Amino acid sequence: MNQILDKTYDHAQVQLRTINLWDSENIYAYQVPLKGQKLYSVDTPPPTVSGSLHIGHIFSYTQTDMIVRYHRMCGEAVFYPMGFDDNGLATIRFVEKARGVSSHKMKRSEFTALCLEETVKAEAQFKDLWQKIGLSVDWNSLYSTIDERSRFLAQKSFIELYNKGFVYRRDEVTPFCTCCRTSVAQAELDDKEVSSKFYDIAFSVDGVGEVIIATTRPELLFSCVAVLYNPTDARYTNLQGKQARVALTGKYVPIIADEKVLIDKGSGLVMCCTFGDSTDVAWYKEHKLPYIQSIGLDGIFLPNTDFLAGLKVEQARERMVERLKSENLIKAEKAITHAVHIHERCKNAVEYVSLQQWFVKIVEHKPTFLALADQINWYPSFMKVRYQNWVEGVSWDWCISRQKGFGISFPVWHCRACGEVLIAPVDRLPIDPQESEYGLSCSCGSTDIIPDTDVMDTWNTSSISPYLCTDIMHGKKDDVFAEGVFESMSMRPQAHDIIRTWAFYTIVKAWMHSGVLPWNNIVISGHVLSSNKEKISKSQGNSPLDPQKLLERYSADAIRYWSGSGALGQDTAFSEDQLKQGNRSVVKLWNALRFISEHRTVGALPPKLHGTVNRWIMHRASQTLGAYKDHFEKNEFSRALETVEQFFWRDVCDNYLEMVKDMLFKPEQYDQAEVESTKLTLNNIGLRLIQLYAPFMPYVTEELYQQMYRSDAAMPSIHATSFAVVGDAYVDERAVQIVDILQQVVSSVRRMKTESKLSLKTPLIQLLISVSGESIESLKKVEHIVRGVCTSASVSYTIEPLCSEYMRQDGDGYRMAICLNTTAQTEV
Repeated sequence: MNQILDKTYDHAQVQLRTINLWDSENIYAYQVPLKGQKLYSVDTPPPTVSGSLHIGHIFSYTQTDMIVRYHRMCGEAVFYPMGFDDNGLATIRFVEKARGVSSHKMKRSEFTALCLEETVKAEAQFKDLWQKIGLSVDWNSLYSTIDERSRFLAQKSFIELYNKGFVYRRDEVTPFCTCCRTSVAQAELDDKEVSSKFYDIAFSVDGVGEVIIATTRPELLFSCVAVLYNPTDARYTNLQGKQARVALTGKYVPIIADEKVLIDKGSGLVMCCTFGDSTDVAWYKEHKLPYIQSIGLDGIFLPNTDFLAGLKVEQARERMVERLKSENLIKAEKAITHAVHIHERCKNAVEYVSLQQWFVKIVEHKPTFLALADQINWYPSFMKVRYQNWVEGVSWDWCISRQKGFGISFPVWHCRACGEVLIAPVDRLPIDPQESEYGLSCSCGSTDIIPDTDVMDTWNTSSISPYLCTDIMHGKKDDVFAEGVFESMSMRPQAHDIIRTWAFYTIVKAWMHSGVLPWNNIVISGHVLSSNKEKISKSQGNSPLDPQKLLERYSADAIRYWSGSGALGQDTAFSEDQLKQGNRSVVKLWNALRFISEHRTVGALPPKLHGTVNRWIMHRASQTLGAYKDHFEKNEFSRALETVEQFFWRDVCDNYLEMVKDMLFKPEQYDQAEVESTKLTLNNIGLRLIQLYAPFMPYVTEELYQQMYRSDAAMPSIHATSFAVVGDAYVDERAVQIVDILQQVVSSVRRMKTESKLSLKTPLIQLLISVSGESIESLKKVEHIVRGVCTSASVSYTIEPLCSEYMRQDGDGYRMAICLNTTAQTEV
């Protein structure tokens, strides 16, 4: 006897029960692929551990999960790990705030220990939310970007690339964030339009007199090392070879001709300071100018800046302008708006300083990185253009040094006598040179050896995430950097704003280490937008709802339905309307399967399926699965969901179930072979439906499977079943043609009853159908269905066109005439 489902679906109880089931049965645990089985591996983005997750995380991670669940149900061996990114500025601030400490005042090992303690708590909260929202990750395949194994692999990666000649160290000018107190890479810079002023400042030239210099940064006068003009500017050709006397300081600097000076900007004379912006850096290098630093790494002006010493940048600018005005050296000022470089993390303007730093060579290999992009499948495809534009615009090598108190140390010491770089042996990794001695003398004989004090850019670790994943997949026993060990992963999911960092740097590292792609496919998600169309993020503080609270109001399946409705790569506004629609779909699916559970017969479909409508719905199910797979193979999950929704709501609920209801309630009035085929078809369609919905709504589909199909199935979970086991592709074009005509009849009858303000269940004495002769033959094959669904005692046909359709009362009943082969007026 069939088990009948409860009338209502309690999502809260189901979710708790289902999480326990998935855990106890190890449904999502990675299994080594069987012979001939395809591996589907995911380079899962490790979320930053810095507080809590927001709705944007739910949006992107559930989209990835839908794709993964699809591939699992295609029979592929899925490796779906999870990582936590707790190695960066966000984590430093999170732990400093939580513990009331300063990382700069602690030993690196001590602060790392605090981070590991504090992030474990946050990671447990993250895992709890990920499980509630239904992520099918293998929680046995877990890593942290600061754990011992990750530190080991990051340091080993550094040594490997250093030995290959891809990494070098030199004194180099680099963007520096005085707020975060660290250098930053080009990829971590954003442009921001800010209001400022152009100041015309009077310098002097012996034998010439006063000359006007235009600048937005008068506070850097103490770092002025040259004055420049365009050689085609006739106003200043008389200055060639002369020196200018800097305002206030009295220092003399060379006057240099340079074509990069814009003639129509300001006065046409500019000063080069070390450093006001990236243009100053270019001039400094090209003309081999001296370096005079005015601003310290803490953003405070240094003692050599006289009356500016101890001031912050804005304060120093005000003080300098006051002093210049008091000496009548500012001749004009003009309000302007211009772009400045800011650190993407803290949004503060960066300075430029010269430091000994580590770099990865990328500029000379740009053609290779562009070519590699063409070998990767980009979803959506237009996202590749963003990558290409970024790589083409890269002008600096990747600076991987950071001046932070927390992070992964460079496994390096330096000989003060000869400058030799001393690399730690691999068997001592992971190591912090600040807390461990080199232990040997330098090859020059000196024992005056000092540790490297910088830490690695967090992207330097994140960029080897495919290797961290492969290390887990191999049981942490193989050298993942050894030749032939690493193989390209299947898919990298990520957001579009980190194409220039995470995607790019990962491609760089995989090529440098293994000469291969890091993954074959990259799937780019959009962001969730707030009501004012801004990206929702923790730093912005503009998340409309905490995910935990959202889960108290809506089922996880409803939330996933919303995220599954978002187009690939497109930013999507948060929408409670979509959540409500998700709830409606969950309830509708439950109710439809409840009806099926009452009337189905468990078993395989017979070789000969009786009943045109049964053959039609199986044909449509096969069509739907085909389109569904086509969409998912392109990672277009929203289109796959739309395909399922149309099949479920229109074909199954609005048509098929309505067509067979009368047969199921009055089986004695129908051919018994067709009745039995209908019950078997119901069982098959029910299982196919919950399979198709499973990637999007894993909880309700699991509960339906457990209650309706588990006792007769080999697999412990709907998510362990394969699309292939439900049945072969079913094709019956003739059934489609017949049911198309049948649907026209049913639609016309429903329309006529509605226009007559009658219930759709109102019985008819007779239904007259005006239709072509060929269609009459088709309708006669399903006339029993017409009578049942239209509640008509008799059905007759005519090939003659009707002057008008009608709905006429005849005693206690009604007679209806509809016309399918011509346009006729309606008589009600």
